[in-house]
Amino acid sequence: MQEAMQKFGRFLSAMVMPNIGAFIAWGFITALFIPAGWIPNEGLAELVGPMAKWLLPLLIGFTGGEVIYGHRGGVVGAIATAGIIVGTDIPMFMGAMIMGPIGGVVIKKFDEAAQDSIPGGFEMLVNNFSAGILGGVLACAAYSFVGPIVSSITDGLASAVGAIVSAGLLPLVSILVEPAKILFLNNAINHGVFTPLGMQQAQEVGKSVFFMIESNPGPGLGVLLAYSLFGVGNAKGSAPGAVIIHFFGGIHEIYFPYVLMKPTLILAVMAGGVTGVFTLTLLNGGLVAPAAPGSFIAIMAMTAPGAYFANIAAVAAAAGVSFAVSSVFIKATAAADAEKEDALESAQANMKAMKAASKGQAGEPQVAGKDIKFIAYACDAGMGSSALGAAALRKKLQKDGYKNITVKNFAIGNIPKDAQIVVSHEKLAERARADSPQAEHIWVKDFTNNNVYDIISERLKGGGVEAPASDGGDDESAGATLKEGVLLKENVKVGLKSVSKEEAIQAAGELLFKSGYVEKQYIEGMLARERDISTYIGQGIAIPHGENAVKKHVLKTGLVVMQYPQGVKFSDENVAHLIVGIAGKGDDHLAIIANLATITMEYSEEDLQKAYTTKDPQVLFDMFTKG
Repeated sequence: MQEAMQKFGRFLSAMVMPNIGAFIAWGFITALFIPAGWIPNEGLAELVGPMAKWLLPLLIGFTGGEVIYGHRGGVVGAIATAGIIVGTDIPMFMGAMIMGPIGGVVIKKFDEAAQDSIPGGFEMLVNNFSAGILGGVLACAAYSFVGPIVSSITDGLASAVGAIVSAGLLPLVSILVEPAKILFLNNAINHGVFTPLGMQQAQEVGKSVFFMIESNPGPGLGVLLAYSLFGVGNAKGSAPGAVIIHFFGGIHEIYFPYVLMKPTLILAVMAGGVTGVFTLTLLNGGLVAPAAPGSFIAIMAMTAPGAYFANIAAVAAAAGVSFAVSSVFIKATAAADAEKEDALESAQANMKAMKAASKGQAGEPQVAGKDIKFIAYACDAGMGSSALGAAALRKKLQKDGYKNITVKNFAIGNIPKDAQIVVSHEKLAERARADSPQAEHIWVKDFTNNNVYDIISERLKGGGVEAPASDGGDDESAGATLKEGVLLKENVKVGLKSVSKEEAIQAAGELLFKSGYVEKQYIEGMLARERDISTYIGQGIAIPHGENAVKKHVLKTGLVVMQYPQGVKFSDENVAHLIVGIAGKGDDHLAIIANLATITMEYSEEDLQKAYTTKDPQVLFDMFTKG
C-alpha cells in the first residue's frame, strides 16, 4: 500500500513540479495586484482569474499527457483538459490531473494499434487527424461527464464542512477543510461558509475564530519548511521561495502542488489545521474581520485586541505539527524521490559521459541484465545512423539467441518512455538524457563501431541470462523486404571522381531531389547534419541524411548509392568509397539499413574492395537490396 501511494505521489509530482514556476508567477501577480493585495491594480488583476482557470490546469493537463506519451500525449491531454475547464466554474486542477493522463493513454494506445496499418506517406495526415479527433472526443466527454462528477465531489466536501461546524465539532472541521483547500476550494469555503458565520460572531463578541480556520498559514508553512529542509531536487529548491509567497503574501495555493505530489501530506495539513483551531479556541483567539489574503501580516492586522498571543500561538502550533508530520513522510521517501530527480542523475551521467569519452568507449548501463527488454538507438532524425546502429545490435543479439530484446531506432524527442537503455552519439548526450531521463544511457562516438554489444552482453550474463540455443532461423532484419521505388537502379552511380565530402553530400542530395524523394531544402539539412555529427559509419561507407529539422521536406522514402573508387575524405582517418544518401519516411528504408548493417559487420575486405571498384551498378544494387 505504501509503495503504491509513493508511485502515485511520484506520478502526481511529474505533472505538477515542471509547472511550479507558473504557480509562483500566478502567486506573485495575485499577491501584488488583487484589490486586497500590496499594490492593487485593477488592470493587472485581470490576469489572476484566467491564469487560475485556464493556464495552470492546461499546463498540468499537458504535462500529464506528456508523462505518458511525450509531446503527442501532452497535446491530446491539453485538449481533453480544456473540456473539463469549460464545464466547471472552479479552477479544475484535479480534473486536469485526470484528463491529462487519460489523453496520453488514449493516443498512445491508438498509435500502438494503428502503427502497422498506416500506408506509407500518410503518417503525418493520420497523426494529425487522430490527435485532433480523439482529443475532441475526450474534451466533450470531460465537459459532459467528468466535470460534473468532480464538481459534485467538491460541492459535497463544502456541505460536509458546514455540517461539522453546525454540530459544534469546530477543531475537527480542518479534517475536511484542508483536503478541500487542496482542491482549490479555499476561497469558496472561506468566504462562502466561514465569513458569514464569522461576521455574525464578531458582531456579538467582537472577534471570531471562523475567520482563521481557512486563512491560518500554519499548516502550509509546515509542509513547505519540511520540503526546504528534507526534500530533494526541484521540490527542495523551490520550497523556500514558496514559503515567502505563502506566509507573507497569503497565497495558500502555492503549497497545494507540494501536497498533491505526495498525497500522504494531506494528513500533515489536517493535523496542523486541527491543532491550530484547537489552540485558537483554547486561548480565545480570533480576528475582527476576514484576513484576505491569508498572510501572517493580514492576520496580525485583523487580530482583535488582546488576541495577539493566541493567534500567533495558533499559527506556530499549526506550523509545528504540520512540519513534524510532513518531515516524517518526506524523509521516509527521500531515497525514492532522489532517484527521480534530474540533478543527481545528471551529475552522475555527466561523470560517466566524460569518463567514457576520455576512453573512447560507451558509458556502462546500469539496468540489470535480466531486466533488459527494450533498447532504443537515438539520433537527431531517427532514420539513418540510429537505424543502422539498431540493426547492427539487433542482428548480433538475435544471432546469439536473445530474441526477446526489442531494439528500435528513434529520433531524439520521440524516445518512448519505457525505453530502458538508450544509445546515442556523445554529442547528443544532453538532448537524449533530457528526452528519456528514466533510461540508462550509453554514449558512443560511432554508431556501428563501438562496444555497446559487449557491454550489454556482459550485463545479460551478469544478470544470470544466458543466450538460448539458436534455432537457426533468420532474424527480423534478414527477412526485411524493400518497398518498390525506394532504391532505383538508375540511382546507383559508379566510377565517380573524388570530390570533397561537402560536394559528395550535395551530389547525393541533388539526386534525391531530382528523383522526387525530397524538396530542395532537404539538401541543406544533409550538410548541416554532417557539420554537427559525421555520417561516416566505417568500412568505407557514409550515410548522409538530413537533420530532424528538415524531415518535413521528405516527400517519400528514397535512397541513392554513389561509388567513389578513389574515395571521399570525411576526416583524416576516414575515407568513404560508398555514399548512401537517405531520405526516410516511415520504415520503408529499413530493409537497406539492415543490409548496411550486414555489410559493415560481415563483408570481407575482398568483398568490400569489389564493391568499391565494380563498374557494374547491378552489383551494388543487389548488394544493398538483397543483402
